[in-house]
Amino acid sequence: MSRANHLDIMTLRMLPPRLELRQVSKIYTSDGQKVEALCDVSLRVEAGAVTALVGRSGCGKSTLLNLAGAMDFPTSGDVLIDGRSTTALSEQELTALRRKRIGFVFQFFQLLPTLTVLENVELPLLLAGDADTRGPALDRLRWVGLEDKLHSMPHQLSGGQMQRVAIARALAHSPDILLADEPTGNLDTASGDQALKLLRESADRFGAAVLIATHSAEAAAIANTRVRLRDGRIAEIDPS
Repeated sequence: MSRANHLDIMTLRMLPPRLELRQVSKIYTSDGQKVEALCDVSLRVEAGAVTALVGRSGCGKSTLLNLAGAMDFPTSGDVLIDGRSTTALSEQELTALRRKRIGFVFQFFQLLPTLTVLENVELPLLLAGDADTRGPALDRLRWVGLEDKLHSMPHQLSGGQMQRVAIARALAHSPDILLADEPTGNLDTASGDQALKLLRESADRFGAAVLIATHSAEAAAIANTRVRLRDGRIAEIDPS
């Protein structure tokens, strides 16, 4: 990373948080019973930094990611992106937010099997209505080292390669926020390490606010801040 890029990232980290949760609680109703998935969670995720959510299954990690990505909304409290509450946005604004400002990486890749590697990476750009889809998609595939797989189908790739395509797709539109749910959970150690390197670079090189939900100690180790959840509450915040 160049000194200029480093200075840009440092400037980003001095700005208000890209993503903020303020006293957020989320209650679901299941079989007539209320289940509190999150309780009074407050958290800041800065631009150009990686935050890892750690804890046992069922502790609220995925629920928090869904709220951060405006895929769901809190029962109480506020989720703010650049200071604006997601609950205050219209459906049109929410669609634009998800398509243009947020990128998602999943444990099981979620590549469309009938599209080539290049077409998968172009997809978010097409959905966002961008005129140039090929250029940015090619740039991201070069970055993840898969420029030789442009016309391959997902079933022709290894798990590690599919996750690299998924990361390229998530960053095709240069999102402000990158959300990753167990991004190494389906990978071997070498492929997982490569994916984590790219996620770290997403913050360092592109200035994304990266939020990772993970069981992996290796994934948590790349984070600037580790947030331990227990029974829907923040038990500990460990800054690097």
